[in-house]
Amino acid sequence: MPPTPYYSDDHVTLYHGDMRDLLPTLGVTADCIVTDPPYNDTALAWDRWPDGWPALAAAVTSSMWCFGSMRMYLARHAEFTDWRLSQDVIWEKDQGSDFVADRFKRVHEHILYWYRGSWRDQRKAVPRIPAVDTRSRARHHSLRTAAHLNSPIAPAIVTSDGTRLIRSVLQSPSVRRGLHPTQKPVSVLTPLIEYASPHGGLVLDPFAGSGSTLDAARLAGRRAIGIEANEQYCETAAKRLSELVC
Repeated sequence: MPPTPYYSDDHVTLYHGDMRDLLPTLGVTADCIVTDPPYNDTALAWDRWPDGWPALAAAVTSSMWCFGSMRMYLARHAEFTDWRLSQDVIWEKDQGSDFVADRFKRVHEHILYWYRGSWRDQRKAVPRIPAVDTRSRARHHSLRTAAHLNSPIAPAIVTSDGTRLIRSVLQSPSVRRGLHPTQKPVSVLTPLIEYASPHGGLVLDPFAGSGSTLDAARLAGRRAIGIEANEQYCETAAKRLSELVC
């Protein structure tokens, strides 16, 4: 029997519990996962790494954006053997998270894109943003030749429409006085969601926290499922999402 949602509306469903217990019972296939798991970088209770979760995620999607620290990925690289690494994106924030004086002030987080199966089969809708100057207004269109018929990479012709491809460093302020200690800005989550899921598609976040991914997915015209182990944050997310329902 599927679990009872903690919160649900026409676009978002939120479950309370350990994702390792709940995810296999949902019977869903997601277009992508966008998630910010516990990094296990601190001794705090909410930062404990749930062993085995990347393999469970691989059973429900072939596309995943995952926030994480370099330390986390080096320590847990064996758990990502079901996945292939495609690219990394940096979130550059304005406030650092390390309060130490013997190293550089850390003002960034890593966001890695993982996929399974064929790269050709993955959705790759790179968002475009307004160009800051005319030199950046290069829009590339694939120009197929005989040598490139079987390749996703091809020469390009360039036209100008005042936009450019979004870059791999996303600059956005940290969420001040947030609803969760590691709350991510919707402005950072939105391009990740748009890249990996179609309009109306299903986005899954197995570590939903205060519901930022669910909020961003709904605002982007996607459906979303979230799982959160901490009931306090489930309540926070449910309140946040219910206030946003039109």
